[in-house]
Amino acid sequence: MSSVLIYGFHAVTSRIRHNPQGVSELYLERERQDGRMQDLLRLAGENDIRVILAERHRLDNMSGHAKHQGVVAKVAALPQYQDIHDELEKLTEPALLLALDGVQDPHNLGACLRVADAMGAHAVIAPKDRAVGLNATVRKVASGAAETVPFITVTNLSRSLRELHDENIWAVGMASEAEQDLNALKLDGAIVWVLGAEGEGLRRLTRETCDQLARIPMHGSVESLNVSVASGICLYETRRQRNQV
Repeated sequence: MSSVLIYGFHAVTSRIRHNPQGVSELYLERERQDGRMQDLLRLAGENDIRVILAERHRLDNMSGHAKHQGVVAKVAALPQYQDIHDELEKLTEPALLLALDGVQDPHNLGACLRVADAMGAHAVIAPKDRAVGLNATVRKVASGAAETVPFITVTNLSRSLRELHDENIWAVGMASEAEQDLNALKLDGAIVWVLGAEGEGLRRLTRETCDQLARIPMHGSVESLNVSVASGICLYETRRQRNQV
């Protein structure tokens, strides 16, 4: 099985807790001996994970000079979710999905995965091309959510949305020029929220495939929100309405 490197306390700790057998080696900064590092050492010991103490410059090179916090782990590559329908078959409630149309910033994707986990989204869907995948930066920003939320890449997002429509899952695209506000929607059924890339929004074909368009009402001077913030608002409103039923 292929392996990858992940880094940062949240990402590494979450991987150990959810899949300790998939962690083959844990590299820790030799000079860091604070309480947080000691907790991670204990967790590694409880799961019989090999720990290697290393100099900071080695961890810098391993992580591509990203902010690793003195923690890098060699782990088995996450399984690639190939079919959203496999995930739908497991559900015991109406589907709540998030589709991202061409998000290229790994920090934004990581943050989207994090809010998807927090709001109980069942999967995040993204196109294979012209979009960021699950790299180490995404996993770090996601703070463990990359291990808990299925991330499904598709060849053609518009076609996938049409297939979800055939499964009675309503696609709602977020667009600033939409006439209807988010808070006017009835969100008690199965839904896939569709949000566009940074600065560009939804592509034309994706927009045309959505069953409905909506906008987040803005009350200040800014005209748009970061895609992860917008995702959190949409997912939260869905959960809020469902909890009232």
